[in-house]
Amino acid sequence: MTTQGLDLGHTSIHSPTDISGIKACLEAIDQSSVLVNKINFNERVEAIDFIEYHVLGQIESMLQKTSPTGQLTSLKDHAESVKARLEKVNATLFESLRENIRNKKYTGDDLRNLLHEYVGADLNPSGQREVIGYDNLDIFLNGLSSFLPVPEAIRSLEPEMVYYQKTPGRIILELVEKAQFTPGDVFFDLGSGLGQVAILVNLLSGFRTKGIEFEPAFCQYASACATQLNLSDVSFINADAREANYSDGTLFFMYTPFEGKMLQTVLEILKNESRSRKIRIFTYGPCMAKVAEQRWLDFLGTDINDVNALGVFGSR
Repeated sequence: MTTQGLDLGHTSIHSPTDISGIKACLEAIDQSSVLVNKINFNERVEAIDFIEYHVLGQIESMLQKTSPTGQLTSLKDHAESVKARLEKVNATLFESLRENIRNKKYTGDDLRNLLHEYVGADLNPSGQREVIGYDNLDIFLNGLSSFLPVPEAIRSLEPEMVYYQKTPGRIILELVEKAQFTPGDVFFDLGSGLGQVAILVNLLSGFRTKGIEFEPAFCQYASACATQLNLSDVSFINADAREANYSDGTLFFMYTPFEGKMLQTVLEILKNESRSRKIRIFTYGPCMAKVAEQRWLDFLGTDINDVNALGVFGSR
């Protein structure tokens, strides 16, 4: 995103440098039938991004260098109007998809097909290692599962707790693929934040999922999203991970929600759980190194030194 050019099918436009260029860009975007077709999600996201950074950004730069003119102000209003119209197309699309989710119209395979149809990328996780990060897939997943106004945190983190970051969408897809769910499995996301991992794992697998989250505002937000999507098998518990009940859990995910002694304490709790049943732990980020030190776990992945990879561990 934020590229210097924008491909509109039969027309390509480039970052404008003057008023006439801005006018031409806005006219091309405004008249494009490609961008208002709901299926062209990637193109629409790129156009919104282009307007934000290359059109409105250029206008703001001009306004800082000269006294505001009626022409520049009018162009700014026009650009914001075009951008809002494209955002409305996405909002309408996501509301329609969420309504179908509420009405149980999608299986996990249906949702995978939707992701391929709208995002357009090859969603085979094993082939995406070099492009893991935040991209249009994440924007699409946010529209499906994290659609309410995001709250501010109201509780201070304790020592060794790590600030919440969303898990990249491609990591979630890879997790679901490698989880190989079996009857009776229950998935836990430790440090579940706004709830996206637990919600998407449930939607893609059909299995029961739970999120453990220290921040009450995030936990309430995640619960509200799950409720609005009519997901009765998704729940969120506002708790310190060291005090949560994992007695029915078989699959556990951590995107480095804590470190140091706290991480080791939680791993000891999971070790105790593994005495009564086999469990698997999935990791993302720096916490994988600490998990890899645990002698009660076997590494089931391909590169134990790659913190940018999804780590997969199984109890012995």
